[in-house]
Amino acid sequence: MSAHNGSEVDLAVLGGGIVGLSIAWRARLRGMSVVVFERGRIGAGASGVAAGMLAPVAEVEFGEGGRGVLELGLRSAAMWPAFAAELERASGRSVGLRGGGTLVVARDEDEARELERQLAFRESLGLRASRLRASEAREREPALAPTVRLALHAPDDHSVEPRAVVAALGEACERAGVCVRAQTEVLGLRLDASATRVLGVGLASDGVPSVDPDRGGGADLTDLDDGAFELVFARAVVVAMGAWSGGLAGLPPAARVPVRPLKGQILRLRDPAGPGLLEGVVRFEGGYLVPRGDGRYVLGATMEDRGFEPDATVGGVYELLRDAHELVPGVSELHIEELGVGYRPGTPDNAPILGRGALEGLVWATGHHRNGILLAPLTAELVLASLSGDDPGADATDELLAVCDPGRFAARADPIRGERMPV
Repeated sequence: MSAHNGSEVDLAVLGGGIVGLSIAWRARLRGMSVVVFERGRIGAGASGVAAGMLAPVAEVEFGEGGRGVLELGLRSAAMWPAFAAELERASGRSVGLRGGGTLVVARDEDEARELERQLAFRESLGLRASRLRASEAREREPALAPTVRLALHAPDDHSVEPRAVVAALGEACERAGVCVRAQTEVLGLRLDASATRVLGVGLASDGVPSVDPDRGGGADLTDLDDGAFELVFARAVVVAMGAWSGGLAGLPPAARVPVRPLKGQILRLRDPAGPGLLEGVVRFEGGYLVPRGDGRYVLGATMEDRGFEPDATVGGVYELLRDAHELVPGVSELHIEELGVGYRPGTPDNAPILGRGALEGLVWATGHHRNGILLAPLTAELVLASLSGDDPGADATDELLAVCDPGRFAARADPIRGERMPV
């Protein structure tokens, strides 16, 4: 399938990360003609620097909002084994799905008291999590420092290798007939004369201002002649642009969503002695260590509300390494392979924005915060249900869908442009 100037497709997906590619692949399997637009390399955004934890139990937060996100996470985590198996068959590539659970550790008495509170909270929700004494935690993970005070074990948590998932999705999409256009800048959306329906997507071409990488928006298509940019018509457009979704040009203020970038710094490490330092994921106050099973580890991640600040900082890296070494001293023997910076797409309530937008033909799949990898299979199903108008399943309650509803926000300031956003 191809998409050229003036052509029309059933579905245009903006964003070539794990979420966008999952939607595109599933939509193509349902018979839709699909094109994906990605301004850089496929998976080069948040997907390329994600740790890949599928950990709804370890990461559940207090409050009603946290419980809503937990329901999404548990449902999507249950989908991952079948999703991974199907994707591996379709692509011929491994996605690196690993079990082993998550071990959340406390370093001192204050953290131990908080961990007791966290354990009681999970028990109140009926989640599988167990309290481990320091000796029990070190028996499970001998590399832990003797100073560890207490641990919480979430046995059902898993992890995947996001870059492997991106490669598999890219291959599966190609084999299925999805048109994937990398290095393609989206200028904005083309609307009908009444500004109530999305007609298609305007793409950068010679002589047209490029997208501002720090804002996500582009030129106003109404100010350009039709011949000045490439236009691809689409019956529906899914916005899966992650942290850049809030700045998409061509939408009236009332149709936007409040998504902002949350910077994270992450390290990729390698053990020259091979695997064995850790078997499962270890989380601690301020970070985590994720083993890949081949002697490589991911250490992350900072959480910084600094917009699209692109540079890693000495302070951020120092804190990650200091905290990790305090808990797993063997980290100091690892080699640094890569230092990365990414942007989580944050929302005011930390829940994703999924489903039909304020304009006809507009569907959102963004705002996943720390859970984009985890929620990819469920996101694809909910988005396709929104596109078709089908019930996503008897077990998908109204409360679950309301957690993601793009229309749930009151008037808020646009995080990119500073405009008020009645929705």
